[in-house]
Amino acid sequence: MSEPALPPGWPAMSIQQAHALLTQPGSPLEAEEKVIRGIKTKVWKNLPPSLRSVVEASRAHGEKVFLVYEDERVTFEAFYRAVSAFARELQAHGVQKGDRVAVIMRNLPEWVVSFYAAASIGAIVTPLNAWWTGPELEYGLTDSGAKVVVMDAERYERLKEHLGNCPDLVRAYVSREVEEIAHPYVSKLEDVLGGADDWAKLPDQALPAAEVDPDDDATIFYTSGTTGKPKGALATQRAVNSNIMTAAAAGARTFLRKGEMPPAPDPNAPQRSALISVPFFHVTGCFAVLNPSLFAGGKLVMMYKWDVIRAFELIEREKIMLAGGVPTIAWQLIEHPARANYDLSSLESVSYGGAPSAPELVRRIREAFPKSQPGQGWGMTETCATVTSNGGEDYVNRPDSCGVAAAVAEIQIRDPNDGKTVLAPGEVGELWSFGPMNCKGYWNKPEATAQTFVDGWVRTGDLARMDEDGFCFIIDRAKDMLIRGGENIYCVEVENVLYDHPAVMDAAIVGVPHRTLGEEPAAVVTLKPGAEATEDELRAHVAERLAAFKVPVKVRFWHETLPRNPNGKILKNELKKLFEDEKADA
Repeated sequence: MSEPALPPGWPAMSIQQAHALLTQPGSPLEAEEKVIRGIKTKVWKNLPPSLRSVVEASRAHGEKVFLVYEDERVTFEAFYRAVSAFARELQAHGVQKGDRVAVIMRNLPEWVVSFYAAASIGAIVTPLNAWWTGPELEYGLTDSGAKVVVMDAERYERLKEHLGNCPDLVRAYVSREVEEIAHPYVSKLEDVLGGADDWAKLPDQALPAAEVDPDDDATIFYTSGTTGKPKGALATQRAVNSNIMTAAAAGARTFLRKGEMPPAPDPNAPQRSALISVPFFHVTGCFAVLNPSLFAGGKLVMMYKWDVIRAFELIEREKIMLAGGVPTIAWQLIEHPARANYDLSSLESVSYGGAPSAPELVRRIREAFPKSQPGQGWGMTETCATVTSNGGEDYVNRPDSCGVAAAVAEIQIRDPNDGKTVLAPGEVGELWSFGPMNCKGYWNKPEATAQTFVDGWVRTGDLARMDEDGFCFIIDRAKDMLIRGGENIYCVEVENVLYDHPAVMDAAIVGVPHRTLGEEPAAVVTLKPGAEATEDELRAHVAERLAAFKVPVKVRFWHETLPRNPNGKILKNELKKLFEDEKADA
């Protein structure tokens, strides 16, 4: 794909120059070198040293609203009091530094309090996927050796028959609309804290004593692997908090690239507000959205579940400035016919992650929300969310790139066969990532750790290329790449062409068996509201732009958003079932 022509005078400063200026001595974003697990690593010098310190800093925001859920509004002061009270409760029941505390619930104010209460006393917080079944949740609790679990009523119903199979568990708390509990070590969270509206009345007391250092273990987040059991990625306090500075530096870099100095913080500016549409039990929701919002004094508005009309109502009511999640959410915000009925003028940023979205989406966001800057990024559970970011004019000029590495990170494209040879710009290989945001490894899985975490680097399994300026272009997951008669087909390449069709809102390429070729590409497509397109029309659209062997042999239409896991990744195994009743072609 040819790059668009750059505007006159763009860029005013190279990526390297911008990063050097941002991280120079004396800068709020100053970088320094530390030895982490025996390896010299560039880190953010002024990073909050722990999640506990983030909570302590947040109290300065006082009576500003931090969390909004339905009609509940929790201020920073009320939140701090609830965190302190629950941290004391955990310590009273024997939770010590290094013990695992699991949190299993949908996005609720209680999720946030539980997470930071456990983290503030040095426990390793272990959020489990709220979509998991009872046996899957039992696996997460036993694999992590969780000592305490905090859950909502729905998760309790799913898990209560399995609690007896978790030998390390000594205490459980259940929140929200739960009936009387007869289990010997299960209590109602409300008996400790009251409801969210009561938190402001809790005692004014500091966090209980605990020493938590930057390289102490902080969290275990389970990967969304499509094969085998999920693996728990173990992250340190420093790794989790790195997102705070990474996000700030990415925003500042956008100004420098334009030849402008980033604006100084304005204490009188309106409070930043974000609509969270991804779950907290995913690193994007927790590390890239929740934690920076808490530190910076931002308002975080939660939804019971994603609904575009409800999103419009909340954006208007709460004057939301930031929204996004996955590209499909951005498309729905743009395409829904009811958009004109709401005042969405407060939106300043619509950002998302995952596979690069259609270049058209960047243009459409700017048309629909003139004040809004589109943004894209890349990261994974093993990198504690964000490693690369692309925003502002850089994103407009390279809309199919997930951006450049953070100023304290490094990415390389290596030969997938030997895992060592660094490839030249433009060559496709495996993406490797290095930086202070990388996890330590997988919990109690040394063999899997050795395969993925190598000398401080994370071997991502993503196929990608880099250009001369350091911009990364994700091509595909290596394991999802299709091979048709010896020819590699990168699914994202075909999907992006489908996205370019004016009728297509969502698209996925999957492999269907072929007796002699091995497999061929097939497409599953969701059309935009009111739009029409035929199978032949979409196949012809791809054929005009890509080689014949990349053209989907079949197209099936899906009449709602394509199924995704909580991380926003399309469940391609589900889509493959659409083609199972068809015999393999000769």
